[in-house]
Amino acid sequence: MHLAMEVLSASRRALVAALALTLTACPKTPSRTDSRDDTSGDDTAQNNRPRVEAKQDATANAALAQARTQAQANPDKKQAAETYLSVRKAYPATTAGQDALYNAGVLYFEAKDYANARKTFNELLFENPLYTQAEDAKHKLAVSAMEVGAYRDAYQTLTSLAERATGAEKEQLLKEAARAAEGAGLFTQALSSAVKDAGDAQTQEEKTAAVDKVEKLVEGRASFLDIARVQEGLSPSNPAWPVLQFKLARIYYHLRDWTRLEETLQTYLREAPNSTFAPQAKELLARATRRVEVRPRTVAVLLPMTGRYQPIGEAVLRGVKLGLQGSDIELVVKDTQGDVNKTGQAMEQLAFDDGAIAAMGPLLVDDTKRAALLAEELQVPLLTLSRQEGITDIGPYVFRNMLTNSAQARAIADYAMNVKGYKKFAVLYPNIPYGVELANEFWDDVVSRGGAVRGAESYSYDQTTFTGEAKRLVGRYYLEDRGDWAEAVRDVQGENITDAYRRRKAMEKARSGVEPIIDFEGLFIPDDWRRVSLVTPALAVEDIVTNACDPRDLERIRKTTGKKDLKTVTLFGTNQWSSPKGRSGLPELLERGGKFVTCSVYVDGFFVDSQRPATQKFVKTYRDAYKEMGRDPGLLEAIGYDSARMVRQVIDKQRPNSRAAMREALAGLKDFDGATGRTSFNDKREADKQLFLLSVDNKGVNEINVDKEKAAVRGSGS
Repeated sequence: MHLAMEVLSASRRALVAALALTLTACPKTPSRTDSRDDTSGDDTAQNNRPRVEAKQDATANAALAQARTQAQANPDKKQAAETYLSVRKAYPATTAGQDALYNAGVLYFEAKDYANARKTFNELLFENPLYTQAEDAKHKLAVSAMEVGAYRDAYQTLTSLAERATGAEKEQLLKEAARAAEGAGLFTQALSSAVKDAGDAQTQEEKTAAVDKVEKLVEGRASFLDIARVQEGLSPSNPAWPVLQFKLARIYYHLRDWTRLEETLQTYLREAPNSTFAPQAKELLARATRRVEVRPRTVAVLLPMTGRYQPIGEAVLRGVKLGLQGSDIELVVKDTQGDVNKTGQAMEQLAFDDGAIAAMGPLLVDDTKRAALLAEELQVPLLTLSRQEGITDIGPYVFRNMLTNSAQARAIADYAMNVKGYKKFAVLYPNIPYGVELANEFWDDVVSRGGAVRGAESYSYDQTTFTGEAKRLVGRYYLEDRGDWAEAVRDVQGENITDAYRRRKAMEKARSGVEPIIDFEGLFIPDDWRRVSLVTPALAVEDIVTNACDPRDLERIRKTTGKKDLKTVTLFGTNQWSSPKGRSGLPELLERGGKFVTCSVYVDGFFVDSQRPATQKFVKTYRDAYKEMGRDPGLLEAIGYDSARMVRQVIDKQRPNSRAAMREALAGLKDFDGATGRTSFNDKREADKQLFLLSVDNKGVNEINVDKEKAAVRGSGS
């Protein structure tokens, strides 16, 4: 859709959402956007972004946007909530209606109108339990229930949320659940009664029955506060004392409260050395003590070595082993199987049992989050290999060395604007989280550098024809909004053609004569090479000239069209453009896309034919080590190799003897010359490196020497 001509009469069209999940990436929470915005740096341009949605209604979205504006301007949050509820009432079956219901609930909650907050969130979750903000809505619903005295409902919801949570979030939910349980008086009385029965038992049979009842309450229903309250002041002579004391120890273990854990276990073993749980208590105490014992030359790697994701785990491991080749560093391989629970178990094992001074991996989104949370709790330096944005925000023990979507978008925007000098762009992206996230990232980066995104269109992930999207990008789809089309129609009508066939032909000629409005210099397509090879011919049909680097092609186009001044567009892409070689020996992207993809530029985190010395060294070493495989390394092998060599370099040169020292040394790593680029960790512990910018010509793919191009631009005075 073309902004200057079509927005005048068409409602702003929101970019549609993505429902599929990418393997190692997780999109940031996006915001609504128009298909086109000609503002380059104002608040509107900042807030209008592609977002992931299941469905939407344009009229409802417009009503929601108006309600949001009114609500933000209203200091009375209850009145603001009513504004949202009016949208909900008018459009109950739309996504906008659900969003309005959620926003109303949040405002009631913030206004401490817990009765209405509870009513609103209950309605939302009953209607759509899979709503995108369902977890937040459930939490606020539970707190609201607790505030109005519905403690039992609050307790059930909070404990359900806590079961799926980890780390500090889990601890907070457990505390709230304990408060709800206390308010309801659910278990304390029953537990106290059972403990009293155990102390009062006159026979072994009575004592056994009472202790069994205590165990069932402790393991099945009693909360942490119930147990702590009943245990406080209880004499160790009570037969139920060991049950409660050991349960408290296990709770402290899960909360990572090491001081209280050790105190509780030491008291347990002193007072009940021969009890049923004594052997487990000894092992738990030894395990807690081992958390600070490390083997300075032992490192671990967490990868899916079996199951669905085995091939990617094996690829990374090949690189890791190559990076440690010739070293006396002991490598402990933990198979996560792509299972978040097994990942958690592996992290605990490498920390408590293996004594690893650091760990690398995992790759998958959920696995990485669990590993990162545990790494922070256990204070084990973790060098993750995941694309998930923001993973290092979990804490100072979490590092990342992997190509991310934000890094790709940033590299493309930097090259297009600072080297090529472009200011105006369009985006054509697939309606999946990968495409939406990259569209967001690129849009943000362009605007932050003073550029503008002039057009944006999305398409379905399984789409194979792109005529409509190409027409919208150049203003040929909604012709009724264009003045030159209206004039052409009047001219045909003025000819008074009576023959229907001739009149239809005249209209077709007039339609084909409408010039495309190409007000962008670069077109960003964040999709894989197969789809790109289908998209680009559709662009050419709409007179978007993309092979601008070939003078001969340009001259042929000038002669064919009769136009001396051609507006050309450079296509930009991501590492998904990298393709295997086809039968001709050329990349399949070029074999399928032909001249329509030449002159394009895309970014990657590794390029096997790079002339960078460190990359060439890695490729040669890899080919020699794995020549029986008969294939070259890719990004996963290169990332594994570099990560292992980073860890190796730190251990060999700085010889840290604790995990804290290892963390400090890794954080200070600068200018590591690796296969994926010269790398340093920034203040967020993200690997900063110069990515590989690659150009496509009729002979294949070549690496761009960015520094050389920048120097040439400066030398020309551009």
